[in-house]
Amino acid sequence: MSGISYDLRKIRAVAFDVDGVLSPSTMPMSADGEPMRMVNVKDGYALQLAVKCGLRVAIITGAVSRAVDVRFRALGIEDVYVGASKKIDVLERWMRENSLLPEEVAYVGDDIPDYQPMMHVGLKVAPADAAVDIRRIADYISPVDGGYGVGRDLLEQILRAQGHWMLDEKAFGW
Repeated sequence: MSGISYDLRKIRAVAFDVDGVLSPSTMPMSADGEPMRMVNVKDGYALQLAVKCGLRVAIITGAVSRAVDVRFRALGIEDVYVGASKKIDVLERWMRENSLLPEEVAYVGDDIPDYQPMMHVGLKVAPADAAVDIRRIADYISPVDGGYGVGRDLLEQILRAQGHWMLDEKAFGW
């Protein structure tokens, strides 16, 4: 049973922010000033399984990071948008190119740059530690903080609702 009050069988696509969602919002910096992001391996497993099961997944981040691009493409995600200064424009284009209706899309964000994209989709999701304004508009607030399994939480519920979690042969590989 899902903790999300939304018909998850309708979801065909999920877009994720990175910092504060798929990585913690606090991160160490390298000596040259580059953020050193952490990633959650359980999020990674759920992301690659979602792609294998036919969900369209996008990464939309304002960060300009080769590491972000490499990490998420390695999981099979084709739609990785780094340096997205206005996320709503990227989201709308991605939805148009993939013939996605708002009610078929979930967006996971944690801060003000995610507000507009979240208002443009059917299912708005936030980590437990998201900014107040984002939690206020979220349809579902994950019980975990950003970087600690938010992607896994959402994708597991979607894949269960769609009959792919531990019921599909794809679930048992990497």
